[in-house]
Amino acid sequence: MKTYRALAALLQYPTAELAGAAGEIAAAAREDALLSPAGRQAIERVAAQLCVGDLLTAQEAYVALFDRSRSLSLHLFEHIHGESRDRGQAMVNLAAHYESRGYGIDGNELPDYLPLFLEFLSLIDPREAADLLADVVHILSAIRIRLERRGSDYAGLFRALEDLAARRPDDALVAGLLEQDKPPEAEAAELDKEWEEAPAFAGAGDGGCPAARDTLNRMAGLAAGPRSDGREGA
Repeated sequence: MKTYRALAALLQYPTAELAGAAGEIAAAAREDALLSPAGRQAIERVAAQLCVGDLLTAQEAYVALFDRSRSLSLHLFEHIHGESRDRGQAMVNLAAHYESRGYGIDGNELPDYLPLFLEFLSLIDPREAADLLADVVHILSAIRIRLERRGSDYAGLFRALEDLAARRPDDALVAGLLEQDKPPEAEAAELDKEWEEAPAFAGAGDGGCPAARDTLNRMAGLAAGPRSDGREGA
């Protein structure tokens, strides 16, 4: 189904290749006729921005939204499992479902990556695709609301996905996802802190263990080679 593929493409990181194909992507979604007029307009709006807008600006906006905010993550299971073991098992199960239908994951993406999931939905029966989409529609709805709060046109793509699902999102589940939200600035700051490079050795930031420090000093001395008095560095 072309609509799922169009949405999958537009939810990926903007590249020159994607911008060049944006007009064709929007046209393909129109031909499929699965979406409401509002859904088609949402696709055309994002596609038009890629066609005529500045690519660097589009890339910066994408990173600010989807790469610097866990609440907008395109990895679906992160929203319900975080980094727990449950997420790993859920991804194993999803990958097995792909494989049971004859589709293996080609590349480094995780099974719960939304564009990959949508690519899979484009290959199966429309009714099954709508049912599978309904299983995560509360996640999509929460992301859509967050994007609307930030004034992003990407929100329209998530509204289109909600319309494609076999069931409407459960309001209680959506509210549960939203209630833990933090301001975008605080969320980005937390991610920055987590991404800071940790010292290679425990305690390296505060002087470390004296014995370990002495060992490292000796190693540095040996690496320096012979001293001028003929002895190796201490």
